Amino acid sequence: MKVAQEFAPPFKLIAPYFIIGTLAFVISCFYLFTIDISKFNFLNPNILSLVHIFLLGFVMMIIFGAMAQMIPVTLEVGHFSIEFYYIIYPLLTLGTILMAFGFYYSILLPFAGILVLLSMFIFIIEFFLTIRNVKKFNNVINSLITANIFLLIGLIIGIMMALTYSGLVIYDIYSLLKAHIFLIFVGYICLTIMALSLILLPMFTLSHNYSKKPLNISVVTLSIGVILLCISSLLDIKELENIAYILIATALLVFFYQSYLIYKTRARKKIDIYIKSLFFAFYSLILSILFSLLFLLFNEDKFLHVSVFLITFGFFTFLIIAHLYKIVPFLVWFDKFAPLVGKEKIPMLKDMIPDKSSLYQFYFTSSGIIICAIAFLLNSDTIFKAGASFLFVGAIFLFSNLIYMIRFK
Repeated sequence: MKVAQEFAPPFKLIAPYFIIGTLAFVISCFYLFTIDISKFNFLNPNILSLVHIFLLGFVMMIIFGAMAQMIPVTLEVGHFSIEFYYIIYPLLTLGTILMAFGFYYSILLPFAGILVLLSMFIFIIEFFLTIRNVKKFNNVINSLITANIFLLIGLIIGIMMALTYSGLVIYDIYSLLKAHIFLIFVGYICLTIMALSLILLPMFTLSHNYSKKPLNISVVTLSIGVILLCISSLLDIKELENIAYILIATALLVFFYQSYLIYKTRARKKIDIYIKSLFFAFYSLILSILFSLLFLLFNEDKFLHVSVFLITFGFFTFLIIAHLYKIVPFLVWFDKFAPLVGKEKIPMLKDMIPDKSSLYQFYFTSSGIIICAIAFLLNSDTIFKAGASFLFVGAIFLFSNLIYMIRFK
């Protein structure tokens, strides 16, 4: 895929997204110490606060930063207004902070919802104004369009939930919750990851001549699954809900197969921190799907809890971490060292990644995820806190590694 670097935004714009996002991951891992898994409930204020710090502060912040970079350079069009991205991250950061406190002090939720909604509306509007200049629409851009439509609908439902939670509106919050989760969690985040993976995985592994049909099948299947799940949750149709779960699980498995095809055709054979992180991410994805199927078969909450934990802290986290180790060195290198090519000795991209520290981060974080997953199965709060300790240390290493790569000289 061609990459037009002349359309890239300045690194000083992208850096805050990665710094704030990684810091939010550190806070999320520390927040795990407040969770009592023997009383685990998705509507518990601690859980709700943790989920929104993780998804809004970490996952969405990193995705928005990556999108600011990837949209113009892959579509070969300039941003409609790059200045919008200087507004998005302060609004999203403040909205996330208020949201985290809002589940304890409900009066804050409407204000948090407005800030988050405003930041994401700005992102969505800028996205659609940017792509209107694209001359040829491919499967990547079509996937991103679908993802952003899901994001918009999910935001509207999220505002309704915030108003219901604060008592300003009366509605069945449980039916809204499921639609909100799957629109944002699966409809936006998973579709965006699928679309960007078709760009980033081949780019960083030097893969060629692989079929792209599995991704198309995965995107369509996932989209249908999300739509059916929203209808089933809002109208309380249980049969549609089970069909939707099967479609979503199938779509994720097909996406795994697409990633496998890209990996098998790669020219770069070295198993570095990027590949190791991808391995753990996709192993977590497969296990998450298996535990979700066990939940559907046996209706035991512990399987659902493990499934959700593995797809969030396992799949999403390691997929993001893997690409931070590739994207950040490239952006820093291009910003600092590209003008010096041919004039003086400059570092290679691999020289900008702290080898030992990145391995420490990998082993601490992966160990923490495995221990926490076992804790959910055994319903042991002591084991869960031990896993949280590993995760927190790994998050500190990740933040330290990010700062090292950004400040590399």
